[in-house]
Amino acid sequence: MNQKEQINLSAVPKHIAIIMDGNGRWAKQQGENRIYGHYEGVNSVRSVVEGAGEVGVKYLTLYAFSTENWNRPKEEVDALMELLVSTISMETAELHKKNVRLMAIGNLDSLPKSCLEELNESIKLTENNTGLTLVLALSYSAKWEIIHAVKQIATKVKNNELSVEDISELELEKHLCTHSIPEPELMIRTSGEHRISNFLLWQLAYSEFYFTEILWPDFRKIDLFTAILNYQNRERRFGKTSEQLL
Repeated sequence: MNQKEQINLSAVPKHIAIIMDGNGRWAKQQGENRIYGHYEGVNSVRSVVEGAGEVGVKYLTLYAFSTENWNRPKEEVDALMELLVSTISMETAELHKKNVRLMAIGNLDSLPKSCLEELNESIKLTENNTGLTLVLALSYSAKWEIIHAVKQIATKVKNNELSVEDISELELEKHLCTHSIPEPELMIRTSGEHRISNFLLWQLAYSEFYFTEILWPDFRKIDLFTAILNYQNRERRFGKTSEQLL
């Protein structure tokens, strides 16, 4: 029995978030530059999106470009933006055909105009699809997201639209980029690193973490299935005891 056949389809995480790490190291192992690794990573995205759809995952969030990534060498940033535009352009028709809805979170206004236009076109085309929702975290920073939410709430208080007493977890969540989707049950990070790198800090409060040594360009849907099986063998208590869950 393979990994997919072992998965309990009634207990698949509704939302999986992935930090796609290791493109540069993978490229170095191949004797190529970092940009080559990013291009190869697209094949992994394609495989994982397909696998997530096969087992009934409803939301898949991919950490595609962080605000910190803007500090990388200009050549690499420019190549990443070019890759992003070309990939969205090439993949949208297939995503639409497979009933995948595309979303994006982050400081999207900081993206190059051509990238933002291509992204918005794809989001518009797929907005009524009812299968997997693929969420791209672009120019994203969890700290930026939380500060942005706090500023919005502060403005409401200043304008007497909200009282200080009404500020709650729920109120803050309304102003996060992810306000319309559930929090991830499972977060996967590739390449052997054991940190979350400013990714969904609020939303990952009760997520299960899965770390793998596999570099992102080598990660495929079978590896996604392995992570889901690992998740299904854990007990999620949310602060309760095992006995309280019975």
